[in-house]
Amino acid sequence: MQDPNRSHAARRRFLKSAGYTGIGLWSGLALSPALAADKDTITLPFGNGERVLEAFPGKRPLIVLTNRPPQLETPFSVFNDGLITPNDAFFVRYHWSGIPTEVDLKSFRLKVHGSVSKPLELTLDELKKLPNKQITAVHQCSGNSRGFFEPRINGGQLGHGAMGNAKWKGVALKDVLELAGVAGSAKQVAFNGLDHPPVPNGPDFIKALDIDHGMDGEVMLAWSMNDEDLPLLNGYPLRLVVPGYFGTYWVKHLNDIHVMDDVFDGFWMSKAYRIPDSDCHCVKPGEAPGKTIPIERFSVRSFITNVAEDTRITVGKPLALRGIAFDGGSGIKSVQLSTDGGSNWLDTKLGEQISKYSFREWTGEFTPRKQGEFKLMVRATNHKGETQPMQANWNPSGYRMNRIEQIRVIAA
Repeated sequence: MQDPNRSHAARRRFLKSAGYTGIGLWSGLALSPALAADKDTITLPFGNGERVLEAFPGKRPLIVLTNRPPQLETPFSVFNDGLITPNDAFFVRYHWSGIPTEVDLKSFRLKVHGSVSKPLELTLDELKKLPNKQITAVHQCSGNSRGFFEPRINGGQLGHGAMGNAKWKGVALKDVLELAGVAGSAKQVAFNGLDHPPVPNGPDFIKALDIDHGMDGEVMLAWSMNDEDLPLLNGYPLRLVVPGYFGTYWVKHLNDIHVMDDVFDGFWMSKAYRIPDSDCHCVKPGEAPGKTIPIERFSVRSFITNVAEDTRITVGKPLALRGIAFDGGSGIKSVQLSTDGGSNWLDTKLGEQISKYSFREWTGEFTPRKQGEFKLMVRATNHKGETQPMQANWNPSGYRMNRIEQIRVIAA
């Protein structure tokens, strides 16, 4: 792990110097069967779920969806180890293979321009002199759990590991925008990073927020993750943190903020990461939505983390259960457990609320009174009264999966 107290002058990150000389990042979209045979593997619980586990720079072995660009999923067992996801286990998602392999802070600048009275070019040291802000918040990929949709949907077939919970430290975007002097005509603010398309006609990954959202004091520019510098693969040296919003907005390697008088219409806003414009943000399987809107906040979710599918348990012996729940910022009001397939529900005990954007722990207990199979289900409800559906709300992009999860256990 990186020493957070080392000198500022030494703060340069390299992928290549980290000893990564194997196939991995630069070789292609998938590992060959021969190479995969030499690596640890895991099978996710859906069709074609076989995956390789591989250690990338700064990461323990993670589940590889693709290696160019890196798309790495956290093994689900990590979420039972604590509410904070370790940096070396945190998932990775890139859209293009043109990612930075080194960042030199001596030359790094954050540019703030557009509809502002005072354009800025700030070093990381200058940003750190502004009032610091910290928040513990879940970061989740829009397509987390896509592999569980039925019928199946095109796109990265992810399990439940494209999410994580971390303590982020940085500066409020509001403070930076106020330093630049936002014009009264501004409508949106757009964000770009050091990653880039590998081909000339590829749309650069740029995301935008309404100016009121950008100025709410919660959106932040983070340089620290769990009390350490951001890992390179998670956006070093600076990334956008948008609490409660899906990871598509959390731009990595942030170096450009553009305040706009218009609504940004780039590809990743106007064409990609959009969901049906309906109450459930869903359509019937196979149908195309008539109208779409950009994806934004998380839906409410919960998981059992300490019991695996087909676990053998003992009749008459209490089984301790625990897990996590979260939503897009309303906060978790209750988590309920069913041991009979959803016919009856009992409240669990909620742990401390670290923040309304964080994982929240729940605990419960189940004592089987007879032999046989039992379906354990867990569902969360937030303070808005939103709860999880029994069946997934299907949409053509496979976003916002939040069905009630169930685990089969066998009592003997």
